[in-house]
Amino acid sequence: MKCFSLMLVPDMGQVRSYRISPRLLLSGVLLVLLLLVFGSWGAYSAYQNQHILSQLNESQNLLDMTRLRQNEERTQMQQTLASEQQKLSVYALNLGQLEARLLRLDSLGEHLVEVSSLNKKDFDFGVKPALGGPMVAMPMMGALNLDTKMEDMDQQLTYLDAQLAIIDMVLQDGRDKKLAKPHAWPTEGGWLSSHFGIRADPFTGRNAQHNGVDIANRFGAPVVAASHGIVVFSGKVKGFGYLVEVDNGYGYRTRYAHLSSVAVKAGDEVSDNQLLGRIGSTGRSTGPHLHFELRRFGKAINPEAFLPRS
Repeated sequence: MKCFSLMLVPDMGQVRSYRISPRLLLSGVLLVLLLLVFGSWGAYSAYQNQHILSQLNESQNLLDMTRLRQNEERTQMQQTLASEQQKLSVYALNLGQLEARLLRLDSLGEHLVEVSSLNKKDFDFGVKPALGGPMVAMPMMGALNLDTKMEDMDQQLTYLDAQLAIIDMVLQDGRDKKLAKPHAWPTEGGWLSSHFGIRADPFTGRNAQHNGVDIANRFGAPVVAASHGIVVFSGKVKGFGYLVEVDNGYGYRTRYAHLSSVAVKAGDEVSDNQLLGRIGSTGRSTGPHLHFELRRFGKAINPEAFLPRS
């Protein structure tokens, strides 16, 4: 039987020789090949496991981010829903108030028909007004447009309420025309600092029409009604600052401007010398004073002739 010899020759020392049979050599070669194959397979498996683990980590991170985003979206949707529900509650409250005011106006209108010579058949406030016309499609109103529409309706109702109250006051009380004219000094103290008519504008120095009189006074001094009436406006106006406007009946209206604060609201009935607000310098003003105007059917007239002192 043939054998293979394996000789080991060192640099120094005895030479060693080994005899290896073909079967043993083949077995050794096969063993080495198997070790190489299994080693490669193990390395590949370890690489695959690491790759799969990396993909699993990425998937887990993506899933966590998706859940976080979904939670944020759900929270945002809940907040939006809560906000919309709150808006609906506010709208419902405002609509309830508007309905109550409409009922009040209907009641006041019926009372006016009772105390006046109007034909009850022509002015039946118990019957809904007839409406009609072709249908025209309109775009849906957003929340902002709806807010604006309700504010406009509220202002219109406030104005109409005040106008009907003025008519009711005149008809019910049988007031004399003379009492509608301003007859009380419109502030506690003060002195006339600027007259009605053409004057030098305090800001530009040019001649300009002054549609009222200015009464200089200390800051915070009371501003009072010059005549009995109904407040038709109370708020801030460009140029005038805080302003109160009172309808005194028979076409007379008085305005009180540049106030630091107001003490009445639209629709309030005020008597002579009742507090309307406080002296200030809001709007187009150089210092604390009251701008007092008198109008008759919308036209400005000189109030000095009606004031008890000037």
